[in-house]
Order: sequence, then structure tokens, then C-alpha cells
Amino acid sequence: MLLYNTLTKKREEFVPITPGRVTMYVCGPTVYDFIHIGNARPMIVFDSLRRYFEHKGFEVNYVSNFTDVDDKIIRKSVEEGIPAQEVAERYIKECRQDMEHMNVKPATVHPRATEAIPGMIEMIQTLIDKGYAYEKNGTVYYRTRLFKEYGKLSHKNLDDLRSGFRDLKVSGEDEKEDPLDFVLWKPKKEGEPFWESPWSEGRPGWHIECSVMAKRFLGDTIDIHAGGEDLIFPHHENEIAQSEACNGVPFAHYWLHNAFLNIDNRKMSKSLGNFFTVREIEKTYNLQVLRLFMLSAHYRSPLNFSHELMESAKSAYERICNCVDNLNFLAGSAADGEMSGAEKELAAKNAEFTVRFDQSMEDDVNTADALSVIFDLVKFANSEVSGENSRAFVLAVKKQITDLGDILGLIFEQKREVLDSEIEELIAQRQAARREKDFKRADEIRGRLADMGITLLDTREGVKWKRA
Repeated sequence: MLLYNTLTKKREEFVPITPGRVTMYVCGPTVYDFIHIGNARPMIVFDSLRRYFEHKGFEVNYVSNFTDVDDKIIRKSVEEGIPAQEVAERYIKECRQDMEHMNVKPATVHPRATEAIPGMIEMIQTLIDKGYAYEKNGTVYYRTRLFKEYGKLSHKNLDDLRSGFRDLKVSGEDEKEDPLDFVLWKPKKEGEPFWESPWSEGRPGWHIECSVMAKRFLGDTIDIHAGGEDLIFPHHENEIAQSEACNGVPFAHYWLHNAFLNIDNRKMSKSLGNFFTVREIEKTYNLQVLRLFMLSAHYRSPLNFSHELMESAKSAYERICNCVDNLNFLAGSAADGEMSGAEKELAAKNAEFTVRFDQSMEDDVNTADALSVIFDLVKFANSEVSGENSRAFVLAVKKQITDLGDILGLIFEQKREVLDSEIEELIAQRQAARREKDFKRADEIRGRLADMGITLLDTREGVKWKRA
């Protein structure tokens, strides 16, 4: 399997540290509000990669954190007059609900920053002992220039970065030995949550939490670290500096980053009025449609979100679901018994669809091409599978579609609201079958409507129906 490694700027063959096992850390959200659709992209993309690894037989230890102590959480708690922990708890619960509705599998572990404070204090102390960090008036800073490989992930030059800070004057800046040094621990402000430490009553900086949680649950060196490309610098760059200075070994072998999500070709922003939460999108669309939309482009390509594109994704999703519905209907009336010789040949040929799907996923997680394989399979099912086929063959085709969908986290069989127009169309087909004295077909349609929760009443005035 080839993965594009941000660290080397090359596509590389994936070789796990331990054969048959994958350790994977994906940066999670800061829980101060409902997650937005920009948060959803890495959740969906890297969940699909995890699912593919599991499909290929790997045991995946997948860790994704919740940042539950942060300036934004504290600001929200002040606005609402409630403890910061209560804000975090509320939005962790809401985030889990959105993830479930997007069919994002729960991580092996969802650690919280506040649960890892002792480990952060320990790592910070180790960095001080090794000379990589220093304390000034209760604040602990990391000596960026001492880590000789700083900038290797973002491919930024340290001197160029430093020149950009030459005229920067912010609170506490004069305490730093170097403008590029970043905070590991900071003293509390009035009314803020805090923890005891050797340096001050305070709380950790943002970057240290992921270094500590990855080490605790995955080890000093992990296979894959992933997240949005906005995290490359400074967050992931700083994680590398902290972890490798502390542990003395490489932090992660493969760094994967998804590209930005734009709204109508503009950056998403509350000030522009184009900011959408997942919860808001769910009011209009099944979140499986959002998931299919997110997977319709390669994860390293910028993705543009618009109403028109979501409508297109909705139509595409419904096309697959309708195909699966039809296969279920055909299976209900198909003949029992084994596949015919011709069907066995077709089934063997259809294995090529799965081969093509795997080839797409192994080509740097090309979900767009993987989806196109599913649509090719749907096209085959719509044109080649009929009531003349055996039940075994019909179900085999359906299983192939749903199994490939499941690898991408897409559910094609689910209870959905049946439109009045769909019901009327089926009733018209039943009436036509009765006129032609095709009573078997008429009974099949009545049975299909019953499965959809629709009861028919044959009256003098015609056919009436009601929902169960």
C-alpha cells in the first residue's frame, strides 16, 4: 500500500512497525461547540483508512483525542456561567452523536487532555532535565532551536521563521530566549481551571497533550499520525520536537494530512456567514450523503462544499440505495438453488470489481476511484441482474456492493422515509400487473409495499393505502 508521507514529500510503501498491526493517532476536535464540516473531513477520511486496514486483516489501534481544556472552552464557560468541564462534557457527547450519525467508528481510545496532565508534567520535566525546555516566572518554554531537525515536517527554514518574528511583541514574548520557543506550561489566570505542577498552578500548552497521549496509548514510535493540513505547522511540528527530544526515537513513520474544505470556493468563516456544523447539515441531508461527498475527492485535494454538490452526492447515494433495494426485491422472488454455470462465470468476473476497489485504496487511499468502482458495480447490477437470476446470484451481487460500501463506512441498506410518489408508482405497477392477469407480480409488489410499512385497501373507489 502506498501512502503520501508529508515528512518525506513522497509516496511510500506502508510497512508497519509490527507485522499485522497498525498504530494510528488522529488529532481530534477541541470541544467548545458542535463540530463543523471541516472537522468532519479528517474524521471520515481516516476512519475509512482504518476500515480498509481492518478489511485487509490488520489489527488497528486507533487513538483520537478530545482537547477538553483550552482558551475557547474557558471563554464559553465564562459566557454561560458554568464550569469549563461542563462545557467540554456537553460537546464531547454531541461530537460522539455526530460521529455515530456519520458512521465514524469509535476510536480504540478517545483520551481527554485533562486525563493526561500527570503525563504532560512528567514529559515537560524530562525536557527540562535534557535542556530542551526552561522555566520563566511559572511558564515553561521549549527551546526550538536546540532541536536540530525542527521544520522537517513543514519543510520550513528556522531562520526564515525567526525573521518573521523579529518585530513581534506580545505578552510574555520578552521572557523567551528565542521568539520561536513555544509554551509547554502556563500559569493560571483568575477563574481558570488549573493543576498543580513544579512550576506553577496552571495548565499545559496545546501541543504537549498529543505527544503524551500518543506515547501513553501507542508507544514512543507509531506507524501513522494524521490530521488536517492546518495542523502541520506548528502543532505537528511541535509534537515531533517534543516527542523525539524526550523519547530519543522517531515519533511517527508516516504523516498523513487531508486538504482544506472550502465553502462555495471560499474559506469557511463565521464572519462570511458560510460556517456550517454537522448538526446543521443533518437537518437537510442524511449524513451518509455528507460522508459520500467527503469521499468523492482524494483526501489530499482541496474539497469545495456547495448546495449543488451536496444535491449531486444525494442523488448518487440514492442511486446506490435504490439498486440495493431492487436487489432485495429481486431476491425475494428469485428461484432458490445454486447459481447456474453462466452466473458462476459472471460472479468470478465480478471479483475484478473488488480487485479494482482494493487497488484504488492502496493507491494513497484514493476513495474517489474506489467509489467509482462501486458505481460501476451498480451499473452492472441495474443492467444485468433480473428476476430470471437465482437468489444466490442476486444476493452475491448485493453483498459485493454493501461490503465495498462498508469499507468506506457507507450504509446502503437502511430504513428511510418512503415518498408518496414511490408508493403511488408501485401501486400503479401492481394495477397494471392485475390488468394483465400477472397476479404473481401483483402479489410481489403488494409484499414489497408491506415490507415498506404500507398497507393496501382495495375498495370500489380504487386502491387506498396507509402507512403502518
